[in-house]
Amino acid sequence: MATIRIKSSRGVYPVQCSRGELAHTPAVLARLRDASGTFVISSPNVWNDWGRKVSKSVGGLRAQNTFLIDDSESAKNLQTVELLCRALTHAGADRHAVIVAVGGGVVGDVAGFTAASYLRGVRLVQIPTTLVAQVDSSVGGKTGVNLPDGKNLVGAFYPPDAVIADMDTLGTLAHRQYRSGLYEVIKYGAIADAGLFRYLERNMLALLRRDAATLEHVIYRCIRIKAHIVERDERESGLREILNFGHTFGHALEAITAYRRFLHGEAIGWGMYAATLLGAATGRLGEAEVVRIMRLVARVGPLPSIGKIDTARLRQILAGDKKTREGEVRWVLPRQIGKVHRGIVLPWKLVRRTISELPELAMKARD
Repeated sequence: MATIRIKSSRGVYPVQCSRGELAHTPAVLARLRDASGTFVISSPNVWNDWGRKVSKSVGGLRAQNTFLIDDSESAKNLQTVELLCRALTHAGADRHAVIVAVGGGVVGDVAGFTAASYLRGVRLVQIPTTLVAQVDSSVGGKTGVNLPDGKNLVGAFYPPDAVIADMDTLGTLAHRQYRSGLYEVIKYGAIADAGLFRYLERNMLALLRRDAATLEHVIYRCIRIKAHIVERDERESGLREILNFGHTFGHALEAITAYRRFLHGEAIGWGMYAATLLGAATGRLGEAEVVRIMRLVARVGPLPSIGKIDTARLRQILAGDKKTREGEVRWVLPRQIGKVHRGIVLPWKLVRRTISELPELAMKARD
């Protein structure tokens, strides 16, 4: 069992990450003293695959304490949070309740925001079952939901009490969902670990085959990187902004397509293409490293087409991004593999031109 401990505003919490971790759920819950009840939030598909095992691990979980929600990005909204809070009330959840989120990023974000909001905060355990959630969204305490105007615009910083990342759960992921997570993995190498980036270049085929040893090594390294960052900047006032590499355009792309065309990681794939090209256009990134980033993203597989983008609407959505300050969009751009600049303000003319050229340049990266 590999355990990474993360210091947060709510105390130190463990991230247990290896195969077979679900078996340790009883021990994790036992450490949460005075718990009055356990309430699971999951999705129908995840629960179909893992519900029996989770129920057994939790111990005598009652059916009325299990709430299944739509885990599509379009259902990640305030209405879902309200429905969950009302369900918790009807089930008798009090301030000593424990919410256990079992699922991918949408389930984790919604359940986390519900835990932060219900009775002004109850305990939370994350059991991420997708690659995106295991390497990224379940760690660090960001919770939230989307508005039609943008992604994750309503939420809270609410670190969990524990994270149980069982890599065996990735075995039931659809291949598209699994590939979506690999874009977030690439992000970590690009922003903070040139050695990890080289490892991904050498081992992408093994990752695509879901080789267990390769996957375990990569997930552990990604979580270590995120732990290092969020311990130093929990509320994204500085260093943590580098985790948004690829997310400025990626989040806008999700919003402009009503959260229905792209999986989150796929949008981030396009976002990393855009940020890399903007890094080159502003003289921050050399051609050789541009090619390496573009090619590694392309090796994960084809991305859904971005289609024709309403640039006026895109500009409006970008202006509402969480990282915008005084109306100016702040980009994270690479300066070399493993290092980025954050808080970069760019002229709209350059952004618009780069976005218009993006499909053609991304196609060249696949050749």
